Amino acid sequence: MAFTHLHTHTEYSLLDGSSKIDEIIARAKELGMDSLAITDHGVMYGVINFYTAAKAAGIKPILGSEVYVSPGSRFDRERVSGEDRYYHLVLLAENNTGYTNLMKIVSRGFTDGFYYKPRVDYEVLSQYSEGIIALSACLAGEVAKNITRNNYEEAKAAALRYQDIFGKGNFFLEMQDHGYPKQKLVNQNLLKMSRETGIELVATNDVHYTFEEDVAAHDILLCIQTAKKVKDADRLRYEGGQFFLKSEAQMRELFPYAPEAVENTHRIAQRCNVDIEFGITKLPEYEVPEGYTAFSYLKKICYKGLAQRYGRDKALRLDEIKAKLNFELEVINKMGYVDYFLIVWDYISFAKSRGIAVGPGRGSAAGSIASYCMGITDIDPIKYQLIFERFLNPERVTMPDIDVDFCYERRQEVIDYVVKKYGKDRVCQIITFGTMAARGVIRDVGRVLDLPYARCDTVAKMIPLDLKMTLDLALKQSKELKNLYDTDTEIKNLIDMSRRLEGLPRHSSMHAAGVVISKSSIDDYVPLAKAADGSITTQFTMGILESLGLLKMDFLGLRTLTVIQNTVEQIQKKYGEKIDILEIDYEDEEVYGLISTGKTEGIFQLESSGMSSFMKELKPENMEDIIAGISLYRPGPMDFIPKYIRGKRQKSAVSYDTPQLEAILSPTYGCIVYQEQVMQMVRELAGFSLGQSDVIRRAMSKKKADEMEKQRKYFVYGNSEAGVPGCLKNGISEEVANRIFDEMADFANYAFNKSHAACYAFVSYQTAYLKYHYPKEFMAAILTSVMDNTSKVAEYIISCREMGIAILPPDINEGEANFSVSDKGIRFGLSAIKSIGRAVSDEIIKSRNESGSFVSLEDFINRLSNKEVNKRTIENFIKSGALDCLPGNRKQKLQISTLLLDEKSKSKKEAVAGQLSLFDVAGEDMKKDLQEKSALRYKLPDIEEFSLNQILAFEKEILGVYISGHPLDEYLDIINKNTTAKTSDFKADDKIGKTRLKDEQLVVLGGLISSVNIKNVKNMQTMAFLTLEDMFGSVEVVVFPKVYDKYLYLLKEDNKVFVSGRINLSDEAQGKLICNKIVSFDEATRELWIQYKNLEAYKADFEALMRDIREAPGQDELILYLKEEKAKKNFGNEKKLDAAKLLPVLENRLGADNVKCVSKHLKL
Repeated sequence: MAFTHLHTHTEYSLLDGSSKIDEIIARAKELGMDSLAITDHGVMYGVINFYTAAKAAGIKPILGSEVYVSPGSRFDRERVSGEDRYYHLVLLAENNTGYTNLMKIVSRGFTDGFYYKPRVDYEVLSQYSEGIIALSACLAGEVAKNITRNNYEEAKAAALRYQDIFGKGNFFLEMQDHGYPKQKLVNQNLLKMSRETGIELVATNDVHYTFEEDVAAHDILLCIQTAKKVKDADRLRYEGGQFFLKSEAQMRELFPYAPEAVENTHRIAQRCNVDIEFGITKLPEYEVPEGYTAFSYLKKICYKGLAQRYGRDKALRLDEIKAKLNFELEVINKMGYVDYFLIVWDYISFAKSRGIAVGPGRGSAAGSIASYCMGITDIDPIKYQLIFERFLNPERVTMPDIDVDFCYERRQEVIDYVVKKYGKDRVCQIITFGTMAARGVIRDVGRVLDLPYARCDTVAKMIPLDLKMTLDLALKQSKELKNLYDTDTEIKNLIDMSRRLEGLPRHSSMHAAGVVISKSSIDDYVPLAKAADGSITTQFTMGILESLGLLKMDFLGLRTLTVIQNTVEQIQKKYGEKIDILEIDYEDEEVYGLISTGKTEGIFQLESSGMSSFMKELKPENMEDIIAGISLYRPGPMDFIPKYIRGKRQKSAVSYDTPQLEAILSPTYGCIVYQEQVMQMVRELAGFSLGQSDVIRRAMSKKKADEMEKQRKYFVYGNSEAGVPGCLKNGISEEVANRIFDEMADFANYAFNKSHAACYAFVSYQTAYLKYHYPKEFMAAILTSVMDNTSKVAEYIISCREMGIAILPPDINEGEANFSVSDKGIRFGLSAIKSIGRAVSDEIIKSRNESGSFVSLEDFINRLSNKEVNKRTIENFIKSGALDCLPGNRKQKLQISTLLLDEKSKSKKEAVAGQLSLFDVAGEDMKKDLQEKSALRYKLPDIEEFSLNQILAFEKEILGVYISGHPLDEYLDIINKNTTAKTSDFKADDKIGKTRLKDEQLVVLGGLISSVNIKNVKNMQTMAFLTLEDMFGSVEVVVFPKVYDKYLYLLKEDNKVFVSGRINLSDEAQGKLICNKIVSFDEATRELWIQYKNLEAYKADFEALMRDIREAPGQDELILYLKEEKAKKNFGNEKKLDAAKLLPVLENRLGADNVKCVSKHLKL
């Protein structure tokens, strides 16, 4: 074989190349090739995946990139436009130096030269040219582009310039032939140029897809990239269908006149030899104080922490714990992670010293005594039987993770500290890729093929929502989808095209929390890219960085930590009580009682409706129960919840296959819940070391059949070479041992990391503790944390009211920027008012602190600058109720506010112009007189306040929620009687990723229509999209033409209606309701029940009752009940009345115990 493809675009030429790495490597091998290059557009995203896959397949990987070269300086932006912004140039790494330089070049394209594309210039190419082989590229290359413009001499000069940069023999003139006339012109001139300059030729195919038949799928991919449809005339196309991985014979057939150009490809491939180093850590060194080594300093910190953490508890055997700590320290040292622990300790210490809230731990690091003693974690691993080897052991080949949660508002401060300490060039955030998943790709391809949305949506919904679902798997699992695929040619084409594109990366983004810290400049090891917000990221994902031995850390922002910290601060401010959240009573029965009621709104990890129900059933009594609850409430383990609860309630009924299991499984009532339990079982029953047991756990979770059978044999019969006695030698029968192994293997795939669950359970308890003991302070902090999410604010306001906590409107004289605690309840935050924000609210509080409370609207306007007070902000303050503390009602203030603003503006202009007003030259008596006249001029007009409905509308507009009430308050009984779901049910449970509702489920919602969007569709038909709002939030309702025509008269904003329909759950965060029927609240009637002592009492009151009914006509029914006679009479249509109007009248005359209003069920 004497040909190698040197110009190959994989899936990592995002939305431009459709060649999947594994697939194109397999195809190259099938064609008899021994090497293959990767040259994605301007990036190196895929080089490591390509390298490892090629090596595994016995193909030599040639690592490269097709870079963009700026015609001038890479820093120029507007000098050129269109295609002249950059040229293409193919670069290949000849050796490890070349690979390092290629990373530098590609990085500079993003960090220095990004303008539409990541561009480099001749300076960068010259600086990092060593070890690089360059090809002149396609028609977009500088040489080819000048030839097509009849600038042969300029093309030749460009070629010689590149040869000077890369050195003789390291730059090649690239020939391509995809059937384009321009390429034939270029190729003729390249032959001539090669003869004249001595620069050798190379033949390539600009590969963008693997197989010839992929042309249609690739064309669809281009349409997805450019947001076009296949039928559009004016769009990007790769015409001719020749951009696939061709065989050597096909390439020779294209270039019979230049056989040396074909053969040069293989010569270049033979020159390229890059060896990438995996698994060798490149940790930065932590600078320790003089007189210490890194290890001795680590030990000093740990021993000091050991005394603090365990020294006070006399019941503990400190020598045993110290022995375990020393074992951990030796493992940490031998595995080369001393600096890793010191780096984490350092930035956690920084955060704590600055008052930045830090979580108690996260993940398996909580199993380490060393982590606990250093203050990296705050959970006692001894007390909760957490295992160090789950975190770190000599058999582990990957670097352990120490992920840390910080206050989400101040997380960046910690990252900034790390950047400052280790250097901007050594700290970087990490890239991630979004891929085309099964449902998403169907919708993308369907749009490009111009298929109706509803048709594509129907197909997409036939695909199960399971994790790792693929279209091939869906065709096996969904009979409905398979039937459609087999019988409908249009859908078959849709699915076939989608299958070719499924799994391709769609876009890059920045990992929410991942940060990498390296020993030297990051681009010595990893190419860099630029995120959408301008941040610099790695071009390799987290998993690849770990495999390369780089230190990856997660700096996670956890909103709940901010809530806890804000609550503690409010408690101290109000009561002078300083709470150390780590020292609270973690065995408080009343707190567990609160959790057991299911009133878990705001409690971390426990507040979803499903988890709330689970807690009511579980009735946790201790931390172990909460740890187990968090572990079990996930897809898979949820099936074991009944067994766990049964064991908890009937502990005596729990049985164990062998007595050795009791100590391990008794905390979870005989259920295997945690990965750590699997490790303990393997150790105690068969004699494995904990390191070996972690290897077994990993094999079980990955379902490696060969490895599982080998480990089963060792578990049952032992392994003398590894010092494992096995179950038989420990007195456990073969049958029981095999049964236990099967149970472990079944559950290992679902079992949860107990260390992680324990960390989260602690935070759950902390929030529950604060909610129970300091409900107002806690709920104020919770509301502040979701200030930007009006739907969540509305939910928590309802929770507050159920707890008996009043929500008060914002107040310029009492309120704070955030939600704050008042004697009467919780005060709405000033910065949550629309168009106000933190800066304005801070100025108001500053003025209030310096000059006292505001006494009038005029005082408020005059004391603040025009930046804080203008027409919009004043209106929003008034409408929200923030100025209710000042004289006058909202309507009066709105009417006079413009006059006051104009007067302030006029005074300011006069002051700027240097004019003296009469006030400035007047004496004291005259000034007093002028002030009185001014007060008369701006006297509040004599007008009544807005109606309650208008006030509520203003609050909704300005605050996003209702404060003074809710338009649906008087209808709660009717709503509860006739609905089967709430709008909040449409949102997915954060923990299990699913909604309480099911797709296609029939439900009834009740609420008011807050918006109506009318849309004309085909065949002169009309449909509507409604926003239906209830007490908990809002949901979109789709009204198709037939239903629209039937209920058009009800589709008006502010109408209060019941909507029955079916759930439509798409891939979006919230589902929709497809409307079947709409009924007005007015059609929902009530029954007014009146109880009399006996017939005599009824007769005595008859005239008064009839008079009252005549004065309150309506649609509600009257039902009488005579207590002594036990007789009932329903008047039906005979006596129709307005129950709401009549109720207070009758309660006043007959007593509240004798009158009751009951809503009737509607037929929906």
